[in-house]
Amino acid sequence: MPSPIGNPSEAVCLVQLTDSHLYALGHADLLGLDTSASLNAVIELVRSEVPDIDLILATGDIAQDASESAYRRFIAAVATLPAPCHWIPGNHDDAALMGRIGSDVGFTQEWVDAGNWRIVLLDSSVAGSVAGYLAPDQLELLERALDSAGERFIMVCLHHHPVPIGCDWMDPLGLLNVDDLLPRLRLDNRVKVVLWGHVHQELDEQLDGLRLLATPSTCVQFARHSVDFATDTQAPGYRRFALLPDGSIETRVSRLEAGLFLPEPGAVGY
Repeated sequence: MPSPIGNPSEAVCLVQLTDSHLYALGHADLLGLDTSASLNAVIELVRSEVPDIDLILATGDIAQDASESAYRRFIAAVATLPAPCHWIPGNHDDAALMGRIGSDVGFTQEWVDAGNWRIVLLDSSVAGSVAGYLAPDQLELLERALDSAGERFIMVCLHHHPVPIGCDWMDPLGLLNVDDLLPRLRLDNRVKVVLWGHVHQELDEQLDGLRLLATPSTCVQFARHSVDFATDTQAPGYRRFALLPDGSIETRVSRLEAGLFLPEPGAVGY
């Protein structure tokens, strides 16, 4: 595990980037949108809005083509921000390749302690599947993280959504074994936040004291409450947090200027 970040008596500033969908070749596009350019624009927005960052989280689908070049491009992009980054794989990623590359640069961790918080990083990806599943080793990782957290408050991160989000086409593509996760988290009053990517849209809900949060992609946005696959015209963005010592959080989503980085109209999938 990395050394603890920050002081337990102080707030921690965290930035979440998710679903960048980079390619081996720079300036390749997803549904007509240049994913490398949009990621760099979002990172520039972070730099202008959040001068003092303690930690960056990247919650999956780093690459669209699961190529080493795409992962190296992501690493280079986030290196321009003044904070360490940790990542987890999504359904488009090669988890084993990410693990090897990430171990070399410190991106791959099971959890990280920041301020008075423990941030647990779960791999919900399944090779060949769009939907997610927490394998036994990931559930065991979660137990170890909870058992050793002491009095720290806890944020749990994964790629796939563990609750319905109100999109008929997307809801079946979330976490398939949610009953192995949420009941365990709801038993532990130290667990305050569950955070994910995958859905390319913003969500902020409560479940029995758990804050449930999803975040816009740094590239294409999906339309909320859609029956079939549909993109949205909102701009790419990121989420920022202040994790406070008393277990409360402050969070908001920030986006690029409206009208930037729009996908091609009428796309039916990707």
